[in-house]
Amino acid sequence: MQIPKFRYHPDPMGTGAFLKSDSPVVCPCCNKATMIYYDGPFYAVEEVDSLCPDCIASGEAARKYDGEFQDEYSIDDGVDDEELLDELIHCTPGYNGWQQEYWRVHCKDYCAFIGYVGYQELERMGIVEEVLDDPVIQGQWTKPQAMIKSMVDGGSVQGYLFRCLHCGKYRLWIDCD
Repeated sequence: MQIPKFRYHPDPMGTGAFLKSDSPVVCPCCNKATMIYYDGPFYAVEEVDSLCPDCIASGEAARKYDGEFQDEYSIDDGVDDEELLDELIHCTPGYNGWQQEYWRVHCKDYCAFIGYVGYQELERMGIVEEVLDDPVIQGQWTKPQAMIKSMVDGGSVQGYLFRCLHCGKYRLWIDCD
């Protein structure tokens, strides 16, 4: 099954936002059977599970359940375009964080969520210094270099990697359990 492209979450299968089922599940939004379903955060009054990728991409799930895939108050400042905000919170699969998921911004647009990382992944990619130069990381932690070095993918200190869609710079968010 082909899933829609999500500008702000380009690999939702790879990040685990969507899971593949061995047997069909029914999307509660469109009532259609699907083999791929959403397994990430969805903020709505009603508890909703197993949304299909098409209902997320079209915004139908957010409309039907008056929900959001990303809390609009847990986002960097710097984007003044309401259409981009609507795409991010209503039509983009979220990611699972320890506390509250947070979305990064660069070049006046939301960044693409790349995935979960620890220090080893950043080192392997050669971007430790780039993410350390980020004023948000410098302001978020009193000892940002020590915090980044303590990150382990899947560990108690987790990194969430984003990439700017315009200039390609990497941005990081760090959270602890």
